[in-house]
Amino acid sequence: MTRTSPFSPVNILVVDDHGIVRDGISALLVRQDGLDVVALAATGEQAVLTAERLKPDVIVMDLVLPILNGIDATMRILTLLPQTKIIILSGCSTSEHIYHAFRAGARGYVSKDAAGSELVCAVRTVLCGKQYLSPTLAAAFANGCPNVPITKSPLQSLSRREREVLHRTVEGYSSAQIALQLSLSPKTIDTYRSRLMLKLGVSNRSTLIHFAIQHAMAPC
Repeated sequence: MTRTSPFSPVNILVVDDHGIVRDGISALLVRQDGLDVVALAATGEQAVLTAERLKPDVIVMDLVLPILNGIDATMRILTLLPQTKIIILSGCSTSEHIYHAFRAGARGYVSKDAAGSELVCAVRTVLCGKQYLSPTLAAAFANGCPNVPITKSPLQSLSRREREVLHRTVEGYSSAQIALQLSLSPKTIDTYRSRLMLKLGVSNRSTLIHFAIQHAMAPC
């Protein structure tokens, strides 16, 4: 969907892997004049496919999503729909997270600790062509864009299948459960996990999970 006139509703896609969060964000936004939530998505991949189909004006995107994270999803969507405004809504608020979000093309970054009115303000702000950064985070950044060195996450070296195995491991699934979900054998899952630990320089499952959480593979 696209806006046909300045008076048509602003179409919004909400992306978060927690249903209760998606529903809460949607309920907040649809109460506002001129805002309409046209779809919800639970994963980065769903976000890309839904955005391509509906062409929303604004996307409210979680940073930490299954398989395809919010940064990668943002880059893919903006390649297809450069006019779409993307706002990251996340509990991750380090300078690195914020920097990479803006670098990927996001127009806003709102902390999940913020009041609902702040998200509405962020939507209004990006629609006016401006960037938005939560006031609680803005003091650390100049001109709305964080100025920190670019650092490559070790997770970027992982294959798509390795990311799938890692994400499900973080969620607490056993090798047998992951194997069933991915239509693979438990032995193959164990092999993927061993390869993950080798690539990331960790020695056991608990350390692997802790590493993933630190690098925004799971909720902060």
